[in-house]
Amino acid sequence: MTFVVRQAIAEDGKYAQMICDEMENSAKLRGTGIAKRTPEYIQKKMQEGKAVIAFSDDGLWAGFCYIETWTGEFVANSGLIVNPRYRKFGLARDIKHAIFSLSRKKYPEAKIFGLTTGLAVMKINSELGYWPVTYSELTQDEDFWSGCKSCVNYDILMSKERKNCLCTAMLYKPKKSQNNEEESSLSL
Repeated sequence: MTFVVRQAIAEDGKYAQMICDEMENSAKLRGTGIAKRTPEYIQKKMQEGKAVIAFSDDGLWAGFCYIETWTGEFVANSGLIVNPRYRKFGLARDIKHAIFSLSRKKYPEAKIFGLTTGLAVMKINSELGYWPVTYSELTQDEDFWSGCKSCVNYDILMSKERKNCLCTAMLYKPKKSQNNEEESSLSL
């Protein structure tokens, strides 16, 4: 099976409801939390050029992922979803690689992070150079954390004062960012 994975465009907005429905269904089946997004939100990401979409060789919607940004310093690749009929073909990996590449192109200096409960996503993130980190290394932007409110595990997150939850936090630091942090820690 072959797939086309590309940057989403405004015309792909017709798939937004399907994408949202599949995100929610997938989370329910796995018994995990997910920050719910509206079709309008997904469409906006497509219009802004901050999303990747995949289609099967027969032209059907196959997968999706989008970019979130905070203060220009942090970027998250969020909402990774693969249509159930196209799972087990390595498509999630292809989508993650494409959204990572798009993020690096659009925001070359930004730290890229993600929260996940999925082992497959953790493995792909590791391939891309992400490392597990504590929540304190993520953005502290209130808009990011308010996105967790629709997750079934939000009460756990808040009871832990946003220090940890059921998701694993993973972070990719661009080389320049890593070098700056090493230099500042050496000068102490």
